[in-house]
Amino acid sequence: MHKYQNISSQVIKRLPRYYRFLGELLDRGFTRISSRELSTKMGLTASQIRQDLNCFGGFGQQGYGYAVKSLYNEIGHILGLDHSYSAILIGAGNLGKAVAVHMSFEKRGFKLIGIFDNDKQKIGTMIRDIPVTDLDDLELFCKENKADAAILCIPKEAAPEIVERLHDLGVRNYWNFSHFDISMYYDDIVVENVHLNDSLMILCYRISDTSEATGEE
Repeated sequence: MHKYQNISSQVIKRLPRYYRFLGELLDRGFTRISSRELSTKMGLTASQIRQDLNCFGGFGQQGYGYAVKSLYNEIGHILGLDHSYSAILIGAGNLGKAVAVHMSFEKRGFKLIGIFDNDKQKIGTMIRDIPVTDLDDLELFCKENKADAAILCIPKEAAPEIVERLHDLGVRNYWNFSHFDISMYYDDIVVENVHLNDSLMILCYRISDTSEATGEE
């Protein structure tokens, strides 16, 4: 049973934003903040913030507000950032390399332990001090190293076979950039899909919608 099984997905999706913003407040020397001040800075209502945080217990004090450092640490704990889940990355192309190099895995609850590709020119090269390993050696690597999660930076058409291999190896958690809908085929997995094209199309819609509302061409 999940500890927070009754929490809505929308509340969960707001937690990283709270965490990020509280971290910025800490860097600027804030020690406490009220829900009203927080709402003004984040563009949310004070009521929404209180409702969100009350889902996980009472963090604020009447007349005092929230202790920034304490709330920052509590949200980090709720998100599981104090864990160190081992992750492997499949696909060392432009996207995979960018994810490997620029993501702060250690600050986000993960440790990147392996990178795989089937391009012979990439195999043996180093990314983030990790050698790119031949995808043919995936089974051997996973038998010798426990992988809690897999990051898929591969084309959609390549994903079904790779996911089947990973699933057979016991990997049940995925950060999925491939556009392959893993959850349609496996009901015992946790997956977070990242659709960059979808995000760009939503931006296009919002620009178009604003332009039409103002009569701009």
